[in-house]
Amino acid sequence: MSLFGHNDENLKLLRSKLTAQVIARGDELRLSGDAEAVAEAERAFKALLVSIRRGEAISLTELERTTVRELTDSEDFDGVSERLPHRARPKTAGQRRYVQAMAQGEITFGVGPAGTGKTFLAVAMAVQALKEKKVKRIILTRPAVEAGEKLGFLPGDLQAKIDPYLRPLYDALYDMLEGERVESLLQTGAIEVAPLAFMRGRAQPLSSRVLTPWGWREMGSLEPGDYVIGANGRPTQVLGVYPQGMRPVYRVTMSDGASTLACAEHLWAVSTPADKRRGQAPRILTTQAMIGSLRSAHQHRYELPLLGTPVQFAPRAVPLEPYALGLLLGDGCLTGSSTPSFSSADPELVQALASSLPDIALVPKGGVDYALKHTKGGRGGIIVVNPVSRILRDLGLWGSSSSTKFVPEDYLYNTAELRVALLQGLLDTDGGPVSQEGRTCRIQYVTTSPRLRDDVVFLVRSLGGVVYTRTRAAAGRKPGYARGRDIPYRSDAFVLDIRLPTGITPFRLTRKAHRYARDGGGRPMRFITAIEPDGEAPTQCIRVAAPDHLYVTDDFILTHNTLNDAFIILDEAQNTTPEQMKMFLTRMGFNGKVVVTGDDTQTDLPGNVKSGLKVAMQILQGIEGISFIYFSDADVVRHPLVARIVKAYERHEG
Repeated sequence: MSLFGHNDENLKLLRSKLTAQVIARGDELRLSGDAEAVAEAERAFKALLVSIRRGEAISLTELERTTVRELTDSEDFDGVSERLPHRARPKTAGQRRYVQAMAQGEITFGVGPAGTGKTFLAVAMAVQALKEKKVKRIILTRPAVEAGEKLGFLPGDLQAKIDPYLRPLYDALYDMLEGERVESLLQTGAIEVAPLAFMRGRAQPLSSRVLTPWGWREMGSLEPGDYVIGANGRPTQVLGVYPQGMRPVYRVTMSDGASTLACAEHLWAVSTPADKRRGQAPRILTTQAMIGSLRSAHQHRYELPLLGTPVQFAPRAVPLEPYALGLLLGDGCLTGSSTPSFSSADPELVQALASSLPDIALVPKGGVDYALKHTKGGRGGIIVVNPVSRILRDLGLWGSSSSTKFVPEDYLYNTAELRVALLQGLLDTDGGPVSQEGRTCRIQYVTTSPRLRDDVVFLVRSLGGVVYTRTRAAAGRKPGYARGRDIPYRSDAFVLDIRLPTGITPFRLTRKAHRYARDGGGRPMRFITAIEPDGEAPTQCIRVAAPDHLYVTDDFILTHNTLNDAFIILDEAQNTTPEQMKMFLTRMGFNGKVVVTGDDTQTDLPGNVKSGLKVAMQILQGIEGISFIYFSDADVVRHPLVARIVKAYERHEG
């Protein structure tokens, strides 16, 4: 009787869905047709009988909404149901299809009246996925009224104002887990409960810099369709831009002195010492979740990823070979008071420079000094401009001293190969490997030019390395000694300690290259060392097309705004706007699940505002990977009177 339904209405509907012929005689069913059709019908009827024997009611409405495939997939579902706590196992056919859809799909919409278990079952599935380590985070969110606009006169701080809107989510969590366990997971950020506006607000100030293939741009100037640099050093497209208004921001500082600003909900891909020991991928934490836990015993806790490969800027034509420019910036005299010259005790460098400059001869001036003479100049006749002088003048370097030298922009924002060659010239002259017993070799570089210091920092970071800077003040230093007399220091010296990734050779000079190869360069690492409040600022967040959703911000710091490895639940979705729903769904990352729950008949939005849930139900139907599960009064598992109330309202609205 339960299977066939009143006046065989269930059986009639099943006959219309199945391709096999279904003949009922008393309490027997006979199936006929081709083998595949009969097997499909048999699985469907057996699945329905299993549900009935569990005590689930089979309603005509549910059968109308259920496809044959959903019926025959129940064997896969049984394993999912058994892993849930007993109190969270589905009790109706609609709940069973809902749990099955969440287990198998990536995005699931649960739409129907209150009391059908939409939120409770979603939280149960999320907790189970976290326990089984299928996801690393659970994010529970609801569209709450805007805290700054409509909660105004409620007592308490911001959290106290918002908590009542999130209480159903907390209740479901505490039903699934012990209280202490919930508190622990909330503290570590493994579970996050926040209103949708906070979920959206993973932002940086509009003044933050974001790296593009053509150089730095302010966050506030980016638009969808623009390109920024991703973690692989290559361009990735901006898919979405979401202004966030004024928000409190924090200064996040790294072990190498790099820093950037971000809001409390901004996301970071970080690795802890335990993650690295277990070979696990980076975890995703908010700025807020890391405050107060930056150290583990005597070591930094959170390591940030670095560029996987050097940044690939668009190529630019340059007038001087980059290695030669690096040598001249290191040991060249470019003051403009005389013919450009080069000073080095290494014949290898003198020969390398001479071979890189056509029509130029390095003529000894005495000792280690060489003049860069134009071979076609000569005495008398037409005066021929020294080509090196002309190029240096065009680059803005002619007339610079050791404390004012710099790297021209066309060399900074150029191909990785060109930047490596330039850095090799700088390090072969004013740098070198530094070894300590029991440690790998680091690279040290010294300059008296603050601008050149910053340019070398840029070069190193753009190649995926890290650099630590310190200053030796000129005042109080013991004078140098040259040509029989003391020489006082006139400028501060800037000392850079550099680590470059494997695969990048920092030296061409044989003696330095051999020593660096012998001792090894180690692995560049960058840790978060401080997170401090830094006032308020207008903010914005972006979404990029890179698979890992990382992009490069200030000081070549990698950060992102999309949620990977997370089970995300949006509850009461009927109260979202279409824009909010689109923003939420497009934040989904890899290896995650999204569940959207709501009752499309109980929208609390103003009359002129469309429901984001209703719009999504129209736009997203039929898209692979997205399931819509519709509940009816037959799925209400609260007091029996609730189901009758729901049904009465449905009749009235009909």
